Parts: sequence; structure tokens; C-alpha cells
Amino acid sequence: MQLDEMRFDGPTPVDGYGPGFFRVAGEVFDGAQALLPGRVQGWAGLADFAPFLAAADVIDVLLVGTGADIAALPTDQRRALEAAGIGVEVMATPSACRTYNVLLAEGRRVAAALLPV
Repeated sequence: MQLDEMRFDGPTPVDGYGPGFFRVAGEVFDGAQALLPGRVQGWAGLADFAPFLAAADVIDVLLVGTGADIAALPTDQRRALEAAGIGVEVMATPSACRTYNVLLAEGRRVAAALLPV
């Protein structure tokens, strides 16, 4: 059996995660992260959705990973994202990582706001 390495032209999937970190495209990022089209950057957490609002023209859905457990998104933050035309799905971070990878593979315009587990 021949195994071929997957290659991605554009946004890359989450390779792994663990206590306090994420691995994207083989690179380790510590702490909360914003996965946006074309880049990964540190994220200040549930009080700061400015990076996603600034990218509203290139994302359709934002997956919010709230750590090991599901937590509520502040109502004003959800309203601001939806008013910008961004669909929001809140889930535990492991589920958000898996869903992000699936949507990327489908060619969807997706971003992720991830709190570490």
C-alpha cells in the first residue's frame, strides 16, 4: 500500500493540540489562537473578536472552541459577529479542531477561535 502525504494549498488544518498548545502545519503555538485565512495568530480570548470581524469578508463561519468544556459566548460578541455576516458555532475545543479540519477539506470559508484544553 502506498501512502501519500496530504498537501494543502492555503489554510492548513490543526495537526494536534494538548494542554496549552496547538500544532498547525507542524508549528507549535502556545495559548489561545485565532486561525484565520492565511494566518495563525495569538488570540486574547472570548472578550476579543476583533480579528474575526476584520476578516468578515473572507469567512462564512467561525468555530469557537471554549476549552475542555462548552461555555456560552457573550451575547454582545455573538450579535456583532452575526451582524457582520459570520455564522458562529460554539463547542469544546477538541470538537472545534475536528470540525475546522472537515470544513477546510470541503473548501469552506472557515475560521476558528481556539482556547486551549
